[in-house]
Amino acid sequence: MTAPTPAFAFDNSYARLPDHFFARQAPVAVPDPALVRLNEGLARRLGLDPAVLGSPEGVAMLAGNAVPDGAEPLAQAYAGHQFGGFVPQLGDGRALLLGEVVAPDGARFDLQLKGSGRTPFSRGGDGRAALGPVLREYVVSEAMAALGVPTTRALAAVTTGAPVYRETALPGAVLTRVASSHIRVGTFQYFAVRRDVAALQALADHTGARHYPQAEGALDLLRAACAAQARLVAQWMGLGFIHGVMNTDNAHVGGITIDYGPCAFMDGYHPDTVFSSIDQFGRYAYANQPQITVWNMGQFASTLLPLIDSDVNAAIEAATEVVHGFAESYQAEWLAVFRAKLGLTEAREGDAELIETLLARMAAQRADFTRVFRGLVDGSARAEFAEPEAYDAFARDWAARLAQEGRSLPGIAADLRAANPALIPRNHRVEEAIAAAVAGDFAPFHRLCDALARPYDDRPETCTLALPPRPEERVTATFCGT
Repeated sequence: MTAPTPAFAFDNSYARLPDHFFARQAPVAVPDPALVRLNEGLARRLGLDPAVLGSPEGVAMLAGNAVPDGAEPLAQAYAGHQFGGFVPQLGDGRALLLGEVVAPDGARFDLQLKGSGRTPFSRGGDGRAALGPVLREYVVSEAMAALGVPTTRALAAVTTGAPVYRETALPGAVLTRVASSHIRVGTFQYFAVRRDVAALQALADHTGARHYPQAEGALDLLRAACAAQARLVAQWMGLGFIHGVMNTDNAHVGGITIDYGPCAFMDGYHPDTVFSSIDQFGRYAYANQPQITVWNMGQFASTLLPLIDSDVNAAIEAATEVVHGFAESYQAEWLAVFRAKLGLTEAREGDAELIETLLARMAAQRADFTRVFRGLVDGSARAEFAEPEAYDAFARDWAARLAQEGRSLPGIAADLRAANPALIPRNHRVEEAIAAAVAGDFAPFHRLCDALARPYDDRPETCTLALPPRPEERVTATFCGT
């Protein structure tokens, strides 16, 4: 009997856009694909049978050795500002959009292979992915989803049976990525730099229908994208997350986290923290993420000017007003995130100062970001400070602020646990899992994924994963996966 093959409910709206939006291309086959991990919960969310998807026929599709019925593989074109310098053509150099899957509830998701071979946008690269970056994206993107942050998702990771060559030979792998779309600020920039107004209009219409159906015109699209980015980055800040490469080609117009290269979560808190090995001047440091976001939104606004108003001065004035409103929107989102982290339910004067005082004292002593906030529940936050008196002064002010709402620490314990995770993907644990996997042992990777699926739970079997690194375990630099 012939084994069943995965049935994908494809409806490929991006592939119906004009041909110069992408290059049609089939994935390049690999010699010996093997499944590392299948996200069964996400598979069911997409209306897929995990057992069939994990079969040899399914794994062949996840590796790019077979193209599922209804797929229309393509590499998307986009441009981007990379560390402030504009590159007019980037595009998917090692990824292919298989198509768009419509889930049983009607939600639409892109299904993309990363590491599936060269495309016309590869710029001399091999189009492949090494195992380490694939596992990093799997771990961190799924952790972000479990933390409640809008993000791309990981459906599967497979090894290819062939090496890739970077500084040395490394095992090759393919990630199957799921996203609400892969439309970036850089996608708009690609057409704006070519002064292709018709393409910009088509892209804006497609983006509005996909992400912001309530938006009426380009100005509404800009306003909605700015609001979504403000919410997203405030969530990053509340988790101590540093994206690492906030180029415009990594800025998603739908407000989701995309492209997990040299990303990291802070251990000891400091606003100037940088992990990316290629961010030599701290452009994308933790504290700079809000201002880089508004810069990215400014670039987005500039691409929409021809669609906003035929009078360029009127278009600039209208777009500028929207972008200038980002600061207020972001501040409101940031306050909402950190008020929740402190168990506050009302907005009051002085809240920003209370939060900033705690952060300043944490920075002065490099107190562990995650453990301080989680430790508010049981008072163990104090132990994270080399000089506990600094915490004591904050704790008195915090107790007084809670009293203004008629609340006290025992009564808000559940709220604090719901807002402050016990587990994050600690850099040293991610690197430990990758190193073991490269050596052939995937057990640490699976253990980490399983634990991070429930980041707000206190469980004895995962308590060691909540510990900060010892000095010899610290990871001070992370690297781009290309």
